[in-house]
Amino acid sequence: MDTCAPGETSEICWFCRKGRYSECMKEIPVQGRSDGPHDCTFDTKLVPCKWWKEHMSYHKEFWDKYTDENESRYNEEFAKFTRDLAISLHCSSVLEIGCGTGIDLRLFPDSFEIHGVDLHQKAIDIAKEKLPIGNFKIGDITNLPFEDSSVDFVFTHGLLNYLDDETLDKGVSEMYRVAGKYIMNCEKFEESENQIDEHHKFRNMLKRWMNYKVKVVSNVDMHEEIDPDKSRFTLLKKL
Repeated sequence: MDTCAPGETSEICWFCRKGRYSECMKEIPVQGRSDGPHDCTFDTKLVPCKWWKEHMSYHKEFWDKYTDENESRYNEEFAKFTRDLAISLHCSSVLEIGCGTGIDLRLFPDSFEIHGVDLHQKAIDIAKEKLPIGNFKIGDITNLPFEDSSVDFVFTHGLLNYLDDETLDKGVSEMYRVAGKYIMNCEKFEESENQIDEHHKFRNMLKRWMNYKVKVVSNVDMHEEIDPDKSRFTLLKKL
């Protein structure tokens, strides 16, 4: 077993450094170094793991409530639209970032490789129960646990409105890295990206993609029968 030793410490725990966010230690020694998944025995104080502190601890109550209400948000028309679009584009694998309980992935056939990532363990557990053929895991949009160009169709639906600007920019880079063919963003739109409320803001995703090698296939508001929020549908082909 690895040992702990006094000295400088990373602000991110051993598990998160390995990308194993669902196993986050939540607290790490501030005056020591942890080289493995074990308890430290030397005298030192603990501080929150930076990943846990930034992504989970501050908004846990909000996201618990969001997860509890996620099933009631199931929109069969949007799920059909996303499935049919991916099939028509000759894709065979799909990834939703910020998948919640997996409601937008429910109608994909088992001929697809179905992937979903979310920061919230409770949501992932429900997604696994509701769609056993899917590959659901804890994942951060700034560090997606997928190889380059490994998923044909990568999409978000109402996620990017909740991200701060820095996280969004990193997330766009990661979406581009992971996508093999197409990227779809369906987000509440406003040209100037004003704040909606304390939790989220409008996004102009076309602007965010202008510095990437992509072809804009579509950038229009969705019909309210498909998405009652009339989110901006931005579809891009990776070049």
